[in-house]
Amino acid sequence: MTRIDFHSNVADKLNYCCRLIRKAHAANCKIVVFHQDRAYLQRLNDALWTLSEADFLPHVMVNDPLSAMTPIVLSHDDRAACPHYELLINLTSVTPANFTQFSRMIEIISADESDRLAGRDRYRHYQQLGHALTHSVAK
Repeated sequence: MTRIDFHSNVADKLNYCCRLIRKAHAANCKIVVFHQDRAYLQRLNDALWTLSEADFLPHVMVNDPLSAMTPIVLSHDDRAACPHYELLINLTSVTPANFTQFSRMIEIISADESDRLAGRDRYRHYQQLGHALTHSVAK
């Protein structure tokens, strides 16, 4: 069953996600990042290239031919086959259709009221399904 971690009260989801990806990549995790908006994923793509001069975070879109060999995959389609199912980072306000295929999912929740309310609804939903949940507040 998927372990789900909620990171709430995040001021800048894009920057927070980049730092989370860097940390997970350093721990040799294979990561899929989900957001329905391709323009948002393009901003994330750009941010990952410029995050730090010292870090190389290899990433591609899910439909790229190199996705099976790349540890960080960006996806706008939660029904697409992923090359790996270790860690899913959800940047949306919806439950990804394929989240149960992953060992772990991290939900990033902003301080925005609508995002917080949607996050609470998903938390209750996952809780009712019996998933192991943790919660931490971003600093």
